[in-house]
Amino acid sequence: MIGKIIAGSSFGATVGYVIKEKSRILEFDGIEPPGVADMVRDFKDQTLLNPRIKNAVGHISLSFSAKDADKLTDPVMTQIAREYMECMGIRDTQFLIVRHTDQAHPHCHIVYNRVGNNGQTISDKNIKIRNGKVCKELTAKYGLYYPKGKEQVRRERLRESDKTKYAIYDAIRGCLSGCKSWDDLEKRLQEQGITTAFKFCGNTDRRQGVLFGMNGYTFSGSKIDRAFSFSKLDCHFSQAQRIVTPVARPRYSAQAVGNLSAAVSHYRSAFIGLFGSRGNSGESVDLGGFGVAGGMTLPPGGCCGSIAPEQMQWRIGESHKEHIARVTALIRQATEAMLVEQMERSRKLRTIKTNKPKFRIH
Repeated sequence: MIGKIIAGSSFGATVGYVIKEKSRILEFDGIEPPGVADMVRDFKDQTLLNPRIKNAVGHISLSFSAKDADKLTDPVMTQIAREYMECMGIRDTQFLIVRHTDQAHPHCHIVYNRVGNNGQTISDKNIKIRNGKVCKELTAKYGLYYPKGKEQVRRERLRESDKTKYAIYDAIRGCLSGCKSWDDLEKRLQEQGITTAFKFCGNTDRRQGVLFGMNGYTFSGSKIDRAFSFSKLDCHFSQAQRIVTPVARPRYSAQAVGNLSAAVSHYRSAFIGLFGSRGNSGESVDLGGFGVAGGMTLPPGGCCGSIAPEQMQWRIGESHKEHIARVTALIRQATEAMLVEQMERSRKLRTIKTNKPKFRIH
């Protein structure tokens, strides 16, 4: 989940942009959809309560990975958007949440009035810093995919030299985990049309830098990504070749095992409440290695709270304490995601039973 703060000085232009052919209104307050002119008038009328605010237009887009498309139903996206607004201090004011369906990745737009219902100011101080923090927190809470670094870049918009650089980045990232030496990496990259050359220290044969080339362009490893500098790649290969003495059975503290046991108990309850009789259809994971009796059934892939078995495996360089803490956190995130989905289903059922009029347009 990535939030983008979009500058805008006109409610007319902003509302006109978010209301397009491939869009649908998820939720609103203080305005009267679906007419653009009516909504713009409502927004402008409220700005008269505080004419000192020069720019009353608030506009934020929330983008999600295509990997989370199945999870992000309209109600779930609406709930995330509302929680995002609350965490950002966007409350007691007019707002409009619109989902766009014109791109592969799910995303929505939040348009709000920085002049609150009582004339108060909705602060935008440090909004970008707060936005990044809130997005990370909600991504973790709902078990969403969070692209890091270069994964966020839209490659189709890059210039040719940058396209090549990112193509090299993708190639290295894709094969590095299976490489245990420079020779392994060089061979795999060569198969993809990428050359590897080294810088040497003076007149010696001691390597001190690495260059990757493709399509007539050459970049040092650190220019591709800081993680691909010569020193960091060399360290990676050293660790990959290191022989680790096997341990018969890791020892975990009683507190760590207790935390995991409690997390598993809550997970099982949430799983049964959400999936019911389907609980035996998923893949089972044994937790005996952690000192926790019994196993746990994982939700089917693509469902809320899904965990891949490999996510629970021990990672190279990870201590036993870090391992059990990470697994515990994964299970807690999955539990929260399932509880949110369960609450949403219950809400839908209550709505159907009571036949109350809806205030959302889908």
